[in-house]
Amino acid sequence: MKEFQDLKDSIRTVPDYPVKGVQFRDITTLLQNASLFKKMIDGMTKQWADVEIDAILSIESRGFIMAGALACNLDAAFIPLRKPQKLPWETYSVSYELEYGATDMHIHKDALDGHKNLLIIDDLLATGGTVIAALDLIAKFKNKNVLGAGFVINLPQLGGLKKLQDIGIESKYLIEF
Repeated sequence: MKEFQDLKDSIRTVPDYPVKGVQFRDITTLLQNASLFKKMIDGMTKQWADVEIDAILSIESRGFIMAGALACNLDAAFIPLRKPQKLPWETYSVSYELEYGATDMHIHKDALDGHKNLLIIDDLLATGGTVIAALDLIAKFKNKNVLGAGFVINLPQLGGLKKLQDIGIESKYLIEF
């Protein structure tokens, strides 16, 4: 989207990180600019402002940056989805594949108590595997409604957006590479 070209221009690309062949999109350069950070959060808030959201779930760790601000702006709870051994209470977990490895995702067993309408937020949509893992984790709870998923960046050549659309997850993003 041309409206967010300045956000796109501010993101550094790091070739061959963390493994050869990956073009890593480093958002820290965007986050270092207060006006661009605000524009990013305002843009994401606007995308979801008309949706009745109880809780925003986000994947460790860069997704936390947007999700906390969005939760505040949308008057929703913030629920962290964490890596192994990061949550101190009883958890549910799922294993999943990344573009360059595998890991587990955890959530406290009581994290969604009192929350039904959920939004998943992450910094970047690549293959969709992380969001699908989050959906698998949410499925361990009863009567939860995932209203969508939001991202700063979409990488369309990796097919994640289509994967999410194919399973009925509305997905929104600000920029794509």
